[in-house]
Amino acid sequence: MTDQSNLHTKAMDFLLKTSRTFFIPISYLPKGLQEAIGAAYLCMRAIDEIEDHPVLPADSKISLLQTISELLKTDDYSEKELQTLFEPYKDDLPEVTLLLSDWIQYCPPSATAKVLGSTQEMAEGMAKWVAKDWQIHNKEELDDYTYYVAGLVGVMLSDIWNWYDGTETDRDLAIAFGRGLQTVNILRNREEDAERGVNFYPDGWGFDEMLAYTEHNLALADTYIAEIETKEIIQFCKIPLELAKATLKALKEGKEKIDRATVTKIVNQVVEH
Repeated sequence: MTDQSNLHTKAMDFLLKTSRTFFIPISYLPKGLQEAIGAAYLCMRAIDEIEDHPVLPADSKISLLQTISELLKTDDYSEKELQTLFEPYKDDLPEVTLLLSDWIQYCPPSATAKVLGSTQEMAEGMAKWVAKDWQIHNKEELDDYTYYVAGLVGVMLSDIWNWYDGTETDRDLAIAFGRGLQTVNILRNREEDAERGVNFYPDGWGFDEMLAYTEHNLALADTYIAEIETKEIIQFCKIPLELAKATLKALKEGKEKIDRATVTKIVNQVVEH
């Protein structure tokens, strides 16, 4: 067992290494909420690394994700079971995945069930999409895929806001919030995805159609945030949303991404506001 202060240092270190976008808003959160969101992000990142693994065979990914999903369905999952599961893959999987039990332990106990519920459902959905080889043919399939890999993040965040101070949010808007952020990444990583043989665009869709889909979801994300009254929660949601909007603007202008100075400026504007 790792003591909580060491676990906090380790978690923040991994958040910084795995996602600068989310590390920034998480670092501004008050105690309790910071641990819950940090743990949730790292749990989801742990399984995401399995789904996205560049060399792990599809059947290994499916088996790992389905087993994790089954283990997390029970209240009495054991750290030993996860370690046994990962043992044959310990040279292939990244450390953030191998430390999944640490991230669960880092979560405030009263929020753990919410975090594990969404992580469990996400692992199940990811396994399904690995089996389908990420072949998306229509909007319904795009909706389904983005629900599992990102909409569920929105659902889980809403559960945590409610746990934290009773904040109530609309589930569909929460899903759109996660989905909008995800589809900005799909637009940004189009060429990279194509190189590994993955295409998230429905049949007949090009940049314009995916852009319209993304902008629709980001507009719903604005509505989602407008219903929240807690300053810390608004700030947390607005930072990645404003960064996503700026990235979309850059993509429309033919740029690949926004520069570090723009990121800093956006973050400062949200925090000062």
